[in-house]
Amino acid sequence: MGFSTIAIHAGNEPDAATGAVSVPIYQTSTYAQEGLGRHKGYEYARTQNPTRAALEKNIAALEGARFGFAFASGMSATDSVLKLVKAGDHVILGDNTYGGTFRLFNKVLSNYGIEFDLVDTTDAANLEQAFKPNTRMVFVETPTNPVMSVTDLRAVSEIAHARGVRVVCDNTFMSPYLQRPIEFGVDIVVHSTTKYLNGHSDSVGGFVALNDEKDAEWIGFVQNSVGAILSPFDSFLVLRGTKTLAVRMEAHDRNGRQVAGFLAEHPKVQKVYYPGLVSHPQHELAKRQQKGFGGMVAFETGSLDNARKVLESVKLCILGESLGGVESLISHPASMTHASVPPEKREQLGITDGLVRISVGIEDVEDIIADLDQALS
Repeated sequence: MGFSTIAIHAGNEPDAATGAVSVPIYQTSTYAQEGLGRHKGYEYARTQNPTRAALEKNIAALEGARFGFAFASGMSATDSVLKLVKAGDHVILGDNTYGGTFRLFNKVLSNYGIEFDLVDTTDAANLEQAFKPNTRMVFVETPTNPVMSVTDLRAVSEIAHARGVRVVCDNTFMSPYLQRPIEFGVDIVVHSTTKYLNGHSDSVGGFVALNDEKDAEWIGFVQNSVGAILSPFDSFLVLRGTKTLAVRMEAHDRNGRQVAGFLAEHPKVQKVYYPGLVSHPQHELAKRQQKGFGGMVAFETGSLDNARKVLESVKLCILGESLGGVESLISHPASMTHASVPPEKREQLGITDGLVRISVGIEDVEDIIADLDQALS
């Protein structure tokens, strides 16, 4: 079946009791049991919930995975995946990831004996040199947040698997519509469902998709043990969101290309970060690995003062954290999403005080461009 068909129907079987076309919100904490050890497959809502189960089946199918687990946030999903490693293990982390991912490694996991090194994974030679005898995982994000660097997932997977090491990819920026990492050899895919999968800026959640049965058993055990589960109502919202994922991502991609092209020609913009531009250093790789280029664009204004003027002058675009909603959202990575990254590291990565990131929405693109134009002017 095609992607849109899967998005609409996987996990969305009509309700057996009523025939409801939309999966009901099973807002319950527990389930009546027929007797000791006898129940209908559901015992306690932290462990199982029919609405959450439908969503897990849906997104797993979209990623081409056998198993899927829905979490209360993207960070809880990432943290649960990191419980596949233990004290004394080493993780290679892409050097340009979401600030919250860096914070999790640098401020939390490092306290429990997990070693990590930041590596520019856009160059396979860097990855080759980063492995240690105790390396157990490579964690990458592609394209990266916010400077849109692209990592060759097939090359990374081949290098890691030759050493018996798992590869994890944060696929939030692309969604499974524009990129399916498992097809390139990646073992585990994580998402913030808050973003494109939900797509309406009204739910916070996370997801893990994978094929290995043993790892899936452990992730499921962690999900139940820790309890950072996605609620029935949020599961319903995301399940509603994925039904329109294909048409939304087509619109985000179409608008993103036009906005990036506009910014690239604007005299007040010094540099544009967008894989869809031929000037992007990994443009050809992005064309091979992705179905499109998406709606995430970053651009350099030259200074904090210039960035502030743009961010405080927009009228249509909304200044705020997050991304992937139908509305255009604009942000300042250095003080918002990546504030936890040390200033010298931000500067090295290109996350300057003058950098602005926009999550291009699906409004009429002429209106988005007009808003950016007046703000830049």
